[in-house]
Amino acid sequence: MAEFVHLHVHTEWSLLDGAIRIEDLVKKLKEYKMPGCAITDHGTLYGLIHFYSKLKAEELKPILGCEFYVAEGSRFHKKTSRRGEAGTHLILLAKNEEGYKNLIKLGSKAYLEGFYYRPRIDKELLKEYHQGLICLTACLEGEIPQLILQGEIDKAIEVAKFYKELFGEDFYLELQVNGLPEQEKVNESLLEIGEKLKIKAVGTADCHYLNKEDAFAHEVLLCIQTGKTLNDPDRFRFNTDQLYLTSPEEMEERFKNYPKEILENTLEVFEKVNLELKLGEPLFPRAKVPSNYTEKEYFLHKAREGLKKRLEELKKKGALYTDEKEYFERLEMELEVIIEKGYAGYFLIVADFCEWARSQGIPVGPGRGSAAGALTSYALGITNLDPIRLGLLFERFLNKERPSLPDIDVDFCMEGRDKVIDYVAKTYGERNIAKIATFGQLKARQVIRDVGRALGFKPKEIDPIAKLITPGPEVKLSEEIKREDLQELINKHPKLKELFDLALKLEGLPRHASQHAAGVIISPIPIDEIAPVMKGEEDEIVVQFDMKACETIGLIKFDFLGLKTLTIIDNTLKAIKEYEGIELDINAIPLDDPKTFKLLQEGETDGVFQLESEGMKDLLRRLKPTEFNDLIAVLALYRPGPLEGGLVDQYIETKHGKRKPEYLHPLLEPILKETYGVIVYQEQVMEIARAFAGYTLGEADLLRRAMGKKDKELMQQLKEDFVKRSVERLIPKEIAEKVFDLMEKFAEYGFNKSHSAAYALLSYQTAYLKAHYPVYFLASILTYEINKSEEVSKYLTLAERMGIPILSPDINLSGAGFSVENGAIRIGLQAIKNVGEEAVQEIIRKRPYKDFIDFCQKVDREKVNKKTIEALIKAGAFDSLEPNRAKLLHNLPTILSFTQESKGASLFGQPSLLKLDIFNSLKLEEVPEWTFEEKLNFEKQALGFFLSDHPLRKYRSLVEIFTPYNLENIKKENISDKIILCALISEIKLKTTRSGNKIALLKLEDEFAIGKALIFPDIYKEKMNLIKESSILWFKGELDTEEENYTFIVEDLKPLEDLSFFKEGYFKLYLKSDNL
Repeated sequence: MAEFVHLHVHTEWSLLDGAIRIEDLVKKLKEYKMPGCAITDHGTLYGLIHFYSKLKAEELKPILGCEFYVAEGSRFHKKTSRRGEAGTHLILLAKNEEGYKNLIKLGSKAYLEGFYYRPRIDKELLKEYHQGLICLTACLEGEIPQLILQGEIDKAIEVAKFYKELFGEDFYLELQVNGLPEQEKVNESLLEIGEKLKIKAVGTADCHYLNKEDAFAHEVLLCIQTGKTLNDPDRFRFNTDQLYLTSPEEMEERFKNYPKEILENTLEVFEKVNLELKLGEPLFPRAKVPSNYTEKEYFLHKAREGLKKRLEELKKKGALYTDEKEYFERLEMELEVIIEKGYAGYFLIVADFCEWARSQGIPVGPGRGSAAGALTSYALGITNLDPIRLGLLFERFLNKERPSLPDIDVDFCMEGRDKVIDYVAKTYGERNIAKIATFGQLKARQVIRDVGRALGFKPKEIDPIAKLITPGPEVKLSEEIKREDLQELINKHPKLKELFDLALKLEGLPRHASQHAAGVIISPIPIDEIAPVMKGEEDEIVVQFDMKACETIGLIKFDFLGLKTLTIIDNTLKAIKEYEGIELDINAIPLDDPKTFKLLQEGETDGVFQLESEGMKDLLRRLKPTEFNDLIAVLALYRPGPLEGGLVDQYIETKHGKRKPEYLHPLLEPILKETYGVIVYQEQVMEIARAFAGYTLGEADLLRRAMGKKDKELMQQLKEDFVKRSVERLIPKEIAEKVFDLMEKFAEYGFNKSHSAAYALLSYQTAYLKAHYPVYFLASILTYEINKSEEVSKYLTLAERMGIPILSPDINLSGAGFSVENGAIRIGLQAIKNVGEEAVQEIIRKRPYKDFIDFCQKVDREKVNKKTIEALIKAGAFDSLEPNRAKLLHNLPTILSFTQESKGASLFGQPSLLKLDIFNSLKLEEVPEWTFEEKLNFEKQALGFFLSDHPLRKYRSLVEIFTPYNLENIKKENISDKIILCALISEIKLKTTRSGNKIALLKLEDEFAIGKALIFPDIYKEKMNLIKESSILWFKGELDTEEENYTFIVEDLKPLEDLSFFKEGYFKLYLKSDNL
């Protein structure tokens, strides 16, 4: 065994500071024949469980610790120390289970109580939670080293005495030899203090990166953290290249002039550590169960009774798919597995909060993920689709062979989601629930951009390089770099070689912490007793561990997702009931409605759940769905794999009779018939394994999972087993091999049918509402998006295209949101900028108003101020009382002064001006109406969109002579050439590059759509006099179509009257192609 152990190591979990990946650390420890090491990340415990698990797996001893920040005084005092930092550093290592619990307590309180720039503890906390911990004085940023550097040796001795009294023999002075002159001074004084107070010392290397040659990459990482460039003289840096994971021999060389026991003492610390964590055992929360039941009994009772109720409902609707016996047999099979896996309480808890949500009028989704395949979910009211009718498999969700427990994901309406989480917290204990940390990474494109910025590349230079990398979260730079085009580019430009070399070193490191979008831990005991916690973006409690680490220590995750579609459906149904008197049961609508399928076949799916993108619309138009199964398949097929692999074309051509379905063996036909011979779903892979090789569905699920891992050796073993078992069932070997190859190929693309079916139901429901009740449906969408003027403009344009009249906001008729009025959509008052919720409530409460003066007299000016009234005028809300908006705005100050005097007089008991008939004699001074352009611009100012008309409409016939393109159709056409279009600039955002140049980000609009444009510094500098809000210009450039929300890259722009873009050749070519 080596005679030294590292006790001060910063892994990748010291975000954008530590650059040591734990996997690489383990390999290096094995190479150095070291028995283990410590993890001491800065202020956080993010990486503890990953570190512990990976070292244990290689029979190395993990020492769990942290380099804490210690506040100068109290952690509650939010002020910087004399050095301008939030605190000094201190290393704490867990010696045993008690120490680990105290480490967690300190790590939690540092965030919850002491956070000030960084998470901080203080000496009061150390006094309370020091048991079982080993303490080191840390690096030059430690309190004692800092006092030494400041020449305050006596104070340093007093602090050392404090820690010695607190930790006893578990307190060590930390020495480093790292090439820094001030470190030598600190070391000398530390040895003197140690000799004086009889305190042992240990040697460390303060490791931040793995190898010495990684020092420069680490400097780049620090630049990414601080937003600086390498050529910035003021950037934060370590003035040494010695902070790497040294070998024992290197440490001996470094400390050759120091007492030998300094390194030997690291082994003493190592031997003191005796910590074994209990991992892998699920910590199931306890469900609410009546006193006369056990948890198991209550679960069985609820599931069986729930299924009886469901079957009665199905029988009443005539929708019972098969014999009741099949349902009950399937349920009993599921219940047995669920109970065996200890999952009964989990189901009861999910069923409980779903039931509570519905009782409170909070919409709950029909299902999500593989749990939709469980009949038990359907029986308990967790999901709302019949898995037997849809051919969904329970085993895709849970089976006896599955080693890990799945989640049940539940969708709630956006407004109600947090109420459900609050209910869970009150029911199961505030300290027993928490959200889960998640960590963004330096992914392939991101790391190119970040490293490029640190190296001083301009955005204009680095952006095209980053875009050469294939988009996607799973893309690896190490694979991309093998491409010939990239190799050629890198070889031509030495600076690019440096960029890519550095990016490869940093790729995959965690970049920032945030929180899981939906995951919530529910624990049987307070979470901070088993895991460190911190505060999230909105002060909620978040576990410092990511999802995988939470699972490792047994914490159980529940997913609460917010889905706006549920709110929109609910509001549509309420409006239909209010205006039409129809109580529509959305779960009872026919799934074969011709009008709905016509809408889907035509791709008229703006506003339809999951089907709004241009690509999806195109797929629907090509596929022309005729049954609900087609819709399930559409959601599964619209992904890069099936689209690029030709599966979509095969499905469409076979559906429309242009090719025959091909089945390698008759056993495939009943499994693949519904998808026209194409393997679309993961469940089909499982069914094939069962039909050919006699696998149980649990075994088949394991096979499916293994296929996704692309392990060649494993796949060969699996293939041999599959073929052998198939041959035993009289399947020809050649056919079995081909079938396995087919499964392997499509397992990569296959989608979870349960999830697709559940979301297809939402897609169908929204399509049905749009087809049958378009005015109510669009009004509900508009109300939901009321504060997003871009979305409001989009859906108002859609409504007009569908022949639905749009009515201006009206002071006497408009509600807060968009409403339906005689088949038209009335714009809501809250759609007007500067008209807040309180003002809207006041306006509605004091209605009706006979004229403008009456309005000004009635409303409370503290709730409806001058700015609000001006916005109402500009939006046309008073048009029914006075159509001349200019007249109202002109007279407003006079009227407000009169109403103010009136109310003031009334307060003092004097006769009001109204009683003196002064108001009756008030007349509004006549002024000319606004011009057409003024009226439109004021509407845009008040609403965020043009309402009466669009400034571009009067030029449209001219524009169409010169270019076929507008902001709507460029999204639909596959355009690779330069294009010219005419648009209005509605918003300008300027960004300054590091070199001081300006980039312009524009929001463009025309009568059809809204789009984004980007102007780089050279063009902006040349054309800045033209780039003004409300300007209508010709734009020439090309589309960046990598994302659904395209960006127009502007190469040139000209005023509307300048037609020099349209050279004779272009003009003739356009006319010729237009007349073909």
